[in-house]
Amino acid sequence: MRNLLIFLTCLFAAEQVYAQQFQLSGTVSNGESPIRNATVYLEGTSFSVSTNDQGQFAFASVPKGNYHLVAVSVGFGKKVFKIEIKDEHLVKNIILHKEIKQLSDVTIKDKHIEDRQKTESLNIQIVNQDFIQRNLGGSLMKSLERLPGIKTIGIGSGQSKPLIRGLGFNRVVVVDKGVKHEGQQWGADHGLEIDQFATGEIELIKGSASFIYGSDAIGGVIDILPMAIPAPNTIGGSVDLIAKSNNNLYGTSTNFYGRSKKWFFNSRFTYQNYGDYRVPTDQVYVYDYAVNLHQNQLRNTAGRETGIHFNTGYIGEKFRSTFYLSNTFTKSGFFANAHGLEPRRVNEQLHDGSSRDILNPYQSVNHFKLINRSSYQLQNQKIEIELGYQKNFREEFSQYVNHGFMPALYPTALQIPSDLEREFDKTVYSANLRDKITINAHELTVGINAEAQTNKINGWSFLVPAFDQQTIGAFAYDKIKINENLLLHGALRYDRGQINMFQYNDWFPSEIAINGVTIQQNLQRSANLKRTFNSLVWSAGLNYNLEEFSLKLNIGKSFRMPIAKELGANGVNYHYFSYEKGNPNLSPEKSYQADLTLGWTTDKWSVQLSPFYNYFPNYIYLNPTSGHDYAYGAGNQIFEYAQSSVQRFGGEVQFKYEIFKNLSTQFLGEILQAKQLSGDKKGYTLPFSPPASALFNLTYSPKFGNKLTNTYFSVDYRLTSKQDNIVPPEKKTPGYQVINIQAGTKLSFYGNPLQLSLQVQNLFDTKYLNHTSFYRLIELPEAGRNLVLSVKIPFGK
Repeated sequence: MRNLLIFLTCLFAAEQVYAQQFQLSGTVSNGESPIRNATVYLEGTSFSVSTNDQGQFAFASVPKGNYHLVAVSVGFGKKVFKIEIKDEHLVKNIILHKEIKQLSDVTIKDKHIEDRQKTESLNIQIVNQDFIQRNLGGSLMKSLERLPGIKTIGIGSGQSKPLIRGLGFNRVVVVDKGVKHEGQQWGADHGLEIDQFATGEIELIKGSASFIYGSDAIGGVIDILPMAIPAPNTIGGSVDLIAKSNNNLYGTSTNFYGRSKKWFFNSRFTYQNYGDYRVPTDQVYVYDYAVNLHQNQLRNTAGRETGIHFNTGYIGEKFRSTFYLSNTFTKSGFFANAHGLEPRRVNEQLHDGSSRDILNPYQSVNHFKLINRSSYQLQNQKIEIELGYQKNFREEFSQYVNHGFMPALYPTALQIPSDLEREFDKTVYSANLRDKITINAHELTVGINAEAQTNKINGWSFLVPAFDQQTIGAFAYDKIKINENLLLHGALRYDRGQINMFQYNDWFPSEIAINGVTIQQNLQRSANLKRTFNSLVWSAGLNYNLEEFSLKLNIGKSFRMPIAKELGANGVNYHYFSYEKGNPNLSPEKSYQADLTLGWTTDKWSVQLSPFYNYFPNYIYLNPTSGHDYAYGAGNQIFEYAQSSVQRFGGEVQFKYEIFKNLSTQFLGEILQAKQLSGDKKGYTLPFSPPASALFNLTYSPKFGNKLTNTYFSVDYRLTSKQDNIVPPEKKTPGYQVINIQAGTKLSFYGNPLQLSLQVQNLFDTKYLNHTSFYRLIELPEAGRNLVLSVKIPFGK
């Protein structure tokens, strides 16, 4: 009975307490629509809920009393109400207003380039379109030439090819949107078929990167990344206008893009038209023959360039795929007095009649490219695929010149145009597959690269045979994070390649004696030849990064297959007045290299030192002999491909110092030494070895408020030493000093930043020789003073 009384008493007390608790509910909105996931709570209590999709909230039971009801949501102002819970259900509807905050100025620094450099053991430098705009040259490589360790072999005012630490041609790989760019890079007069206005960021790797990029990357890599994908739900573009005074160039590059949420397109059209360029002299000597220059112009160096680009793709959360289509076309003349066996036959009056016409001799090059890049992102894994198709079609036109047993008059029955000196037709199929996997501290990349190409030839002159080539390589590359400061790198790669060269016979008969009897027959200039090459290469490196100090080291072995020209050349090179002979017994090049980079960075200054060392046990080079070919080479000196052991060493230095907030200075320096350790040219250097040089820069960056931004005034003073260390038939090159100035700014144009850039190249019209120029052998000076004006007008919504 006692227990029953206790139970009834407790039940009655509970009913009294419950009877004093009441419900509170309501809604939260912005006055027009409900606010989801707003937080509503009673201050000082445990009562707290979130609103549902309709903005509703409710508290099941709240004791009587006075409370502070609080409602808050991201992006809205906080609301606090005094409420009293009485004997009835309370409903409270709350309206929140948008929160407006005045933020202090914030400077956002993009560090992805710095982070990339700190996590790669290779010597890597990255530039973007702002750098190209600021240092705009006649070609992409001329625009990049300001960087230490980067030089060019210039071919007139609009064409050039890259040299990285003195190595070029097929020892430097150019990668465009993930696929190796394949032109006719073996020729000194063959420029790079890349539209510099259609590039995104460009990564320049100085030193061997064969373990990732394959055979030809024994000297370095120029990796051209695609332009950034447009932001979601945008449409826009830009118009670039370009003008240059030296060769009266005018041009434009127009970009138009658009993107929905997941689909996008990006297009560009580039056109440039230029005349004969000027040099600071009125007379040059072509092998002791005086050539007068009309108005200081190099006759027949005018040109036209067009570039058409279209990209489209899909961007998903995990999968993305983009197609890149491009077609570049160039038609440009060769200096008329320095091409062919008889430069004195040039009709100078005809050429001097117009500075913009393109007459014989000239080249016409078309490069078509179709690339697909796709990737699939998993939680700790990323799969990337690149597929590429390229068609490079090159024609060189020149007046017919007979030599040897070639007929004096061009045969009308020959199905080759009489002015088609040479034709090269290359088709390339490429495929790359990479799988990046992150496992704890390891970032492992495994991949396969494959390429197949066919090369056809035509024309009345022979130099290089037709050939097919197939290559395949597989690699594994591991990046190990030891701690926050230390990264280790290790890579292994195997390559296999095959080249199949085809027989070539002269189209004209030659007289030969067999057993005392003279007969006529079409001589075989190149025999059928099949060679297979394979190699195992490796690389090891480290990165050590502290707050102000960084160190990177890379050592490794690289390899390069001999090319068709080195194996099977047999003809006159009209540009160098030489008779070149290949060597079918060449072995693949090997290289052992070590690269070190030391860097210090503070708020006011930074310095970077990058020494390197290379050893080639069997470097391939074109060796000038004492012989001359009078039967088929019109008496030109014979050059034969040979191999020797070579050592190369040198380095670059970069120093930056902020004198004041708006005034800074920079020093860039480079030096290279090369020596042949065996062979006929033992003790000599290598061809195209650039002399030591230094660049001193002073930049003033004033602030003009919000109307003008990124304003700069800059002066470059380049000091280049003489080059006495040469290999015949090269000539010693005297040193020189050149001053260039740059200025630019961005101003608001209907809400978009219009960019203005002005350069004066060779300010004092200095006459000087460039040791790595295509025309150096004929003592031809570099271009004179050149004013370059470029305007970028963006538009978009």
